[in-house]
Amino acid sequence: MKKIVLPALLALALASSPLVSQAQTCPSTASNVISVGLGRPDKSGFEITQNTTWTRNNIYLLNGAVYVNDGVTLTIESGTIIKGDLTNQGALIIRQGGKINAAGTASQPIVFTSNQPAGSRGPGDWGGLIICGRAPVNLPGNPTIEGGVVATFGGTNAADNSGVLQYVRIEYAGIAFLPNNEINGLTLGGVGSGTTIDHIQVTASGDDSFEWFGGTVNAKYLIALGSTDDDFDTDNGFSGRVQYGLAIRDPRRGDFASGGVSNGFESDNDATGTANAPQTSAVFSNMTILLPTTPTPASPFNNAAGALIRRNSAQSIFNTVITGRPYGLELNSNSTNLTTNSAQGGSLVFANNVLAGSGTRAARVTSNSGSTAGFSVNTFVGGSNDTTRTVAALGLNADNFFFEGNCSNKPCVPTLQLPTASLLNTGAAFTNAKLTGAGNGGPNSTFDVVTYRGAFGSTNWATGWTNFNPQNTCYNLPGQTLATKSASDQVQSLSVAPNPSAGAALLSFELKRADVATIRVTDALGRNVALIEAGRLAAGPQQVALPASLRNGVYVATVSTSETSQTTRFVVAK
Repeated sequence: MKKIVLPALLALALASSPLVSQAQTCPSTASNVISVGLGRPDKSGFEITQNTTWTRNNIYLLNGAVYVNDGVTLTIESGTIIKGDLTNQGALIIRQGGKINAAGTASQPIVFTSNQPAGSRGPGDWGGLIICGRAPVNLPGNPTIEGGVVATFGGTNAADNSGVLQYVRIEYAGIAFLPNNEINGLTLGGVGSGTTIDHIQVTASGDDSFEWFGGTVNAKYLIALGSTDDDFDTDNGFSGRVQYGLAIRDPRRGDFASGGVSNGFESDNDATGTANAPQTSAVFSNMTILLPTTPTPASPFNNAAGALIRRNSAQSIFNTVITGRPYGLELNSNSTNLTTNSAQGGSLVFANNVLAGSGTRAARVTSNSGSTAGFSVNTFVGGSNDTTRTVAALGLNADNFFFEGNCSNKPCVPTLQLPTASLLNTGAAFTNAKLTGAGNGGPNSTFDVVTYRGAFGSTNWATGWTNFNPQNTCYNLPGQTLATKSASDQVQSLSVAPNPSAGAALLSFELKRADVATIRVTDALGRNVALIEAGRLAAGPQQVALPASLRNGVYVATVSTSETSQTTRFVVAK
């Protein structure tokens, strides 16, 4: 494979703007902005002390840490945009006893996103969303949630209710308040099973996409796109059940800052692997964990696992597909309470999964504390899992691995439903007691019984409310959360391919109404480098060849008509 060495400016552009641009007709400044917060990076923050509603006809700026206090409900209307401030480390924290009622819809999702300009957004632009409840955790006393904020979590009420979170996108969160103490995209501390969580997409988090610190909350339909550290991280006695989750990584982005490893799942009982109860015993089913291998994954993936279960965790995974990492499953027993004891005893189950394209081996055990007598990881994994497939043999649609998004449609969503010929259409099983036992597979089951493995069957539940390409999405118009974007805009689906380009590239867009179009190309300093008079174009799909003579760098292509002027960024790397 040809290796491209990028100059510093270009490498920075790729790192800070990894998702392909998508044009929008967008005002330069946001309208109807309501600032909430103290306007400074003070973790004591601003407290919401009475029931409050945020409406879609405004844009809300988290201008520092914002707390929803005990006994208070924050209601967020569907279609509302909430931005987090970078300088003042905006974050929204639901304290114990507080509630968030954020019930978006498939046509009007709620969006938490960066306050940075389109094209300049990146991981860690703001804090994130933290919910703290009173469900059991295995930490003593009143532990404080990570991230440097003022909020405790945990208790004795397994059915605690912290509210509703449905059809919500969280983009570019994960700011580092302290070294190795970041907020995740969505942090759940001691959240109880009375809380409703489904249809959540976390994009470009500066730490984990989702992290559970104890608690009993269940969840469905989760998406982790382009996170920095882990996709799904469980700790401190989390015992909830999660079904249908997708993780697609950007292979160029990982946990560089701490020299860490970026895993799909990462699970601990606690930080040192004690026997503290309740033991982490979450159950995941129907997850799809994808690591694209082009370009070559960066160093945080060198020893990464699709699922790392360690430190006395007893997390179980069923009916899941994992691709691309060196190891599909790693059981780490670097503690007195060996993780392999749980695997040997049946409290940790890994069954009916597909481990495809593991770069080194499908599964391994690592330990500095000895091993469980008679335990064989090959027997443990090989008995009820498929470990010999190549990624190509899965028969997935190619755009499932396009971490930059597939922008031939809008909102940009890959074709995630399974092709008829995919081997993943069959092979799922829900016979294990963790899936069928009391509170699981009976009348009160949280698991749907399906035939397919992975997150998707014949339908794409990510259609309509997600955004796989938020880098240049317009968030300056209240109520316009992409899914609610007007379909009447004259220029649609503006993109450059390939991007990055080695020189020759095509600018593609759809013209809703016939018009005269002009294409202007400018460099990163705003200098004009090309002008293309396209003439009068008929309505419909358009493709225009961009100059092949462009030098390495970052460029902006602008399409102008009598009605609109829209832009998209692209990179040349020869």
